[in-house]
Amino acid sequence: MAVYLDHAATSPIRPEVLLRYTADLALVGNPSSVHGFGQRARMVVEDARESLADTLGCHRSEIIFTSGGTEADNLAIKGLFWARNNADARRRLIVSAASEHHAVLDALEWLEGHGPAEQRAQLHLLELDANGMFDLADLEKFLAERSDEIALISLMWANNETGVVWPIAEVSKLAAKFAVPVHSDAVAALGHVPVDFADSGLSLMSVSGHKIGAPVGIGALVVRRDVNLVPVNHGGGHERKLRSGTLNAVGASAFALAAAAASATLQERAKRDSALKQKLISGARNLVSNVEVTAESVSTLPSTVHLSFAGCPGDSILVLLDMAGVAVSNGAACQAGVIGASHVMLAMGRSEQAASECIRISFGYDTTERDVEEFLAALPAAYEGARKAGDAA
Repeated sequence: MAVYLDHAATSPIRPEVLLRYTADLALVGNPSSVHGFGQRARMVVEDARESLADTLGCHRSEIIFTSGGTEADNLAIKGLFWARNNADARRRLIVSAASEHHAVLDALEWLEGHGPAEQRAQLHLLELDANGMFDLADLEKFLAERSDEIALISLMWANNETGVVWPIAEVSKLAAKFAVPVHSDAVAALGHVPVDFADSGLSLMSVSGHKIGAPVGIGALVVRRDVNLVPVNHGGGHERKLRSGTLNAVGASAFALAAAAASATLQERAKRDSALKQKLISGARNLVSNVEVTAESVSTLPSTVHLSFAGCPGDSILVLLDMAGVAVSNGAACQAGVIGASHVMLAMGRSEQAASECIRISFGYDTTERDVEEFLAALPAAYEGARKAGDAA
């Protein structure tokens, strides 16, 4: 029996979304065309925008459709940095953390290394403790000292590897005292914990469809109406002239439906996922003596379990579980298949070896108790085989 426990990488399309998506694929017309075909396609986009805005707690005009979370992160970070730096050349600092998704980290590093020297970004990465949390008091101190130089803060709502949930509303409230805008990558959080843009106080928020049961290739950046961005790509001036490119009407409609479905069942699934999580953790501890649960003492997503096995390569466990028909991961799936030490665990102070000895199990809308039982049944042999491989190395 094949068991899929890697929903944080991508989640299967929800049945009701698949029905709408396949039906909408017959839609003819460019949403920017003025004829009837185009206007019908435009109506699909705008209905999706209205629905998604309602789900995310924002105004419809604040939704900028993108191709996914990576594009949304790049537009948010580069666009806001350039806008703020162009208005005030002193604003070159970006506050973030080394545990961010690579869509954020690589964008930050690109800004740090490109352009005239006097316009390159300077990074301030918050120090994380062993649970992957930062100190709000340290952030407040830094803001008090350097707020005139800060272009933006970018901190994820929930970590895509460990599931650690950060106090984004508190960060936004603190940053507002110093007139510093905050962006959050909420891709991992959406559909698993309550996400409300207006209540969060954020300036920008990135979300993606394929993590919650929509097709790959659709996402959105929520941009507060008073926030100015410099476009990253240029063309037809679509999406408030912030993101050019023919609108993906079919994808937008599917994304909106998936987001609404995830929101409507969130409390029910959170309760179910929490129970599955405890079953999995208890079972793993009973089966393997040296398993460690990452960030167990702080708030984490109910749908994500991150485990470490001292002296046992995580990639070996992953491969052996896969051979047994159980799919998990050892971190983000966005590094072109590269397996190695988790940059998130390294940011949390783990050694290179310890950061290579972990796996991530993540639940989705269709995860069942049987899936967890199948994982637990396959774990002992996978662990033992991986341990031997580690000893041999």
